[in-house]
Amino acid sequence: MTAMTTTTLHKAAATVAADADERPRKRRRGLAPGKRLPAARLAGPLLVLALWAVASAAEALDPAAIPAPWTVVETGTQLWTDGTLITDILTSLQRAASGFVIGLTAGVVLALASGLTRTGEALIDGTVNLNRAIPTLGLIPLFILWLGIGETFKIAIIAIVVYIPIYLNTHAALSGIDNRFVELAEVQGLSKLRFIREIVIPGALPGFFVGLRLGVTGSWLGLVVLEQINATSGLGYMMFQATNYGQSDVILVGLVVYGIFGLASDSTVRLIERRVLSWRRTLSS
Repeated sequence: MTAMTTTTLHKAAATVAADADERPRKRRRGLAPGKRLPAARLAGPLLVLALWAVASAAEALDPAAIPAPWTVVETGTQLWTDGTLITDILTSLQRAASGFVIGLTAGVVLALASGLTRTGEALIDGTVNLNRAIPTLGLIPLFILWLGIGETFKIAIIAIVVYIPIYLNTHAALSGIDNRFVELAEVQGLSKLRFIREIVIPGALPGFFVGLRLGVTGSWLGLVVLEQINATSGLGYMMFQATNYGQSDVILVGLVVYGIFGLASDSTVRLIERRVLSWRRTLSS
């Protein structure tokens, strides 16, 4: 009788344990960041603007060094009305766009050639990393000797600033594709074109977008320096001229415009990334 009772108890315990394993576990909450807040990325800049306005109103800042936000807005409106600001903006946009397109194309082509073939990797990867180790702005004197002091060298420098992060991140994403996907593609008999379209491109897109964001930002960072070298127009030229005359409000107008374009271009890339990679489930989703 005792043996039967023990057996029954063991069976009951086993049944309870099985039911507990099959029962869905309660999901722990509070680990994820939560839902994305609308226009959350504007909170930081707006906070800085509010602190700037409060400090200016309290006369805690020297107006000659850091003018008040309303003074900068007034100066920007005057420059826009005169036609000076719009001309400089269009010139800067043209330079940045030209260099960005060239750098984007070069970065993607080189990353694909290096990431998909061992020969390409041997010839390209070391050269690009050597280029990365050399400060790009340090190449300006050499490029002036090669290409002259006109627009060509400015666009070439911007292209170099753009292509390096795009190449590095895209190549890293290609190298990080799981080899099991390659083996599966071989078993399925995929052609080279289908392999690239269905395996390589989806696997490389996350890294590509990271490089694209860095490249977009780099194009504006390079432009602000290049437009102060033998330029007759552009936001950098406007700021350089304002430095000679001590016009800090004009300098801040240029910096604000650069910041707006940089934030807008980065936000555009982020939006495209979310649409293209909508199949991913990440913390930022």
